Amino acid sequence: MLNLPAFILFASEATEVGLWAGGFLLLAVIALLADWRRARRKDIDRVGCVPWTLVFLASATIGAGLLLVAIKGWLGG
Repeated sequence: MLNLPAFILFASEATEVGLWAGGFLLLAVIALLADWRRARRKDIDRVGCVPWTLVFLASATIGAGLLLVAIKGWLGG
């Protein structure tokens, strides 16, 4: 059994969705920084295997959608 803090344990569904949205938006920022770092490397032939642009677009889209649902839930009561 997980010992969750009270603010998460008794949170509304809108708050839980908002926390998921924050996680996805944080992942989008990390992917954006990783893509920026890859574009400015000295050895251009070392491309890597993670499609950071796709990770950014997917996580930003999911995060924005979840944030809109959470805001609608918070405003609706």
